[in-house]
Amino acid sequence: MPTTIQDLRTWKQEGRRFAMLTCYDFPTAQILDEAGIPVLLVGDSVANNILGYDTTIPVTMEEMLHHTRAVVRGARNPLIVGDLPFLSYQASIEEGIRNAGRFLKAGTHAVKLEGWFPELTEALTARGIPVMGHLGLTPQFVHALGGYRVQGRTDEAAHRILEHAVGLDKAGAFALVLEGIPAELGRAITEAVSVPTIGIGAGPYCDGQVLVITDMLGLGGGKYPKFAKQYANLRAEITRAVQAYARDVEAGTFPDEEHSYH
Repeated sequence: MPTTIQDLRTWKQEGRRFAMLTCYDFPTAQILDEAGIPVLLVGDSVANNILGYDTTIPVTMEEMLHHTRAVVRGARNPLIVGDLPFLSYQASIEEGIRNAGRFLKAGTHAVKLEGWFPELTEALTARGIPVMGHLGLTPQFVHALGGYRVQGRTDEAAHRILEHAVGLDKAGAFALVLEGIPAELGRAITEAVSVPTIGIGAGPYCDGQVLVITDMLGLGGGKYPKFAKQYANLRAEITRAVQAYARDVEAGTFPDEEHSYH
């Protein structure tokens, strides 16, 4: 059965934890669907994980919708959330509504907003567009935050994030992503709000967890975030496979009889 936003709320009430992963393409969407992942996020992290940008800021609505349509074609059962990119909703409520609607027309079931936007959250939910909030370390605000730093370390900052979480809950958000905050704050927010919390570097007490799939599968290069556990090293495995292919071609052993037509 397809996952719904009502399922997530029920799971919180039952104490059932769930996984969410980012997804950017058709074959990965098929795999994650078959694996039983209940929630997929077409994240603006496609910018720096797939498209080669340094941050998430440059990615456009057109690029996001292109990847969204591919994911929608590949996944039938997960709840699919589209990530509104930088400056697609901050300028005005009207523009936010319009761009959120474009995601639903592309096949998503909900959208995600980074930061403190209670009025837009309320306006979207009133129009039948479910909203997932995102607080703590918000990558679209990386320049204002002074880099990718853990948020909510001081009492004042933690209290502000907690207040914003409660406010987005009241504004109608169906779930909250909590990124890059102390585990204790993640626990306090999870206990304070009625909707599921989904942690990414927010400790073990959230109702769900999300990872960027390229981090989780070991596809990225360089240093990974502290919170990103690698469950595979596909970068090394792909390197091994393509080098083996190249050696076979150079040696004249591929294609062989088995892989030739007569």
